[in-house]
Amino acid sequence: MNESTDKENMTNDDEVASSEEPMDSSVEEPSIDEAPAEEAPAEEAVAEEAPMEEAVAEEAPAEEVVNVSLVEKSPAEIVSDFENKQIRTDIPSFRPGDTVVVSVKVKEGDRTRVQAFEGIVMGVKKGGLNSSFIVRKISSGIGVERTFQTHSPMIDSIKVKRKGDVRQAKLFYLRERSGKSARIKERLD
Repeated sequence: MNESTDKENMTNDDEVASSEEPMDSSVEEPSIDEAPAEEAPAEEAVAEEAPMEEAVAEEAPAEEVVNVSLVEKSPAEIVSDFENKQIRTDIPSFRPGDTVVVSVKVKEGDRTRVQAFEGIVMGVKKGGLNSSFIVRKISSGIGVERTFQTHSPMIDSIKVKRKGDVRQAKLFYLRERSGKSARIKERLD
């Protein structure tokens, strides 16, 4: 800091000295009384600029630290950050045994429409961005199961219609049952 102040003082002295040298014979030379008056404001200006430079110098390292931390991310951290941005937050909580309505975007030609699939959740696989769930419904007396990726952009919405009370994580036993034996009690929460 002192070296830069000395350099600035030297440049200011050079400017003052150059202004004292006559360029033309018609230009009047400044008197001795005026020369110190010019130096004093220059020194004050240097003194006023120094705190500003210190403030700028204090702010600069904080910005550099932020840049360094962004560069030093491992590949695993980069992938996890990307996955966290892709995870949807509008998914309601549901468990196996719950009856849900899944609205799926279906693309037919150049048109896109929303199709509802209502059924009982048979199982949930939790795995962050790779989580999925299986929904089973009976359509015209035939059991239909469909697996959905929980965070897929093709899912428009998920609504829980009814909460079921079951004691197992996977309800594959429903495949062999039909009628009243395939019913699930309602959970009263």
